[in-house]
Amino acid sequence: MRLVIAGATGTVGRHVVSAARYRGHEVVALSRSSGQDIVNGAGLVHAMAGADAVVDVTSTETTSAATSTTFFTAVTANLSHAEREAGVTHHVALSIVGIDTLNVGYYAGKLAQERAVGAGLVPWSLLRATQFHEFAEQVIRRGSLGPLVAVPKILVRPVAAREVGRRLVEIAEGAPLGRTTDLAGPDDESLAQLVRRMLAFDGSRRRVVELSLPGKYWRGSASGILRGDEGALRGRIGFDEWLVSDDHDRL
Repeated sequence: MRLVIAGATGTVGRHVVSAARYRGHEVVALSRSSGQDIVNGAGLVHAMAGADAVVDVTSTETTSAATSTTFFTAVTANLSHAEREAGVTHHVALSIVGIDTLNVGYYAGKLAQERAVGAGLVPWSLLRATQFHEFAEQVIRRGSLGPLVAVPKILVRPVAAREVGRRLVEIAEGAPLGRTTDLAGPDDESLAQLVRRMLAFDGSRRRVVELSLPGKYWRGSASGILRGDEGALRGRIGFDEWLVSDDHDRL
């Protein structure tokens, strides 16, 4: 198969690329350096020529609902238009478990993306996944204040991005499914617990301060809703196993 990957260099995207190549597929990684721009649509139709499916794992770093919604709506529209023009028959998108009642911040954009995918003219599959193990790395880099690391209270069931990438390729290989079964990690955790274990593993003495933050976004994140329900598929790679793997970038 010929698979086009949007967001190919991101946390999940690099694993989508490696899984697709491992399974013998031809991969086209969209990027500005190779002439494609997912935000304005430039170069997309040409890049998708002969493709069987497009896997969208794009992301944007923002907590603004307006910015997130604008980004994901534009990207989905551009990909969908190019897919129609190029004759692609399967659009695969990644979203987040548990965000149905959290139409705020970054999640508002993901919900807008889901609606745009569902309303599109290209047959589609959508996978929701829980937060990634890699999320703890991002939090440490963003929340470090000298000897302290500020961590918002979030209850998670984290999954390895590698397993998410593999699952997306499996979905792309088949017929469009619409909304697919969610994918969650094997264990219930708190984000603060993950950060503490990562710091200890990496030999850092920084202290974690867990913060209960106000607002619907943070209250929802702290409620456990992002863990999903028991009907989800469960990944096999636990956080401690992931820590000792090459997928973890030491601090």
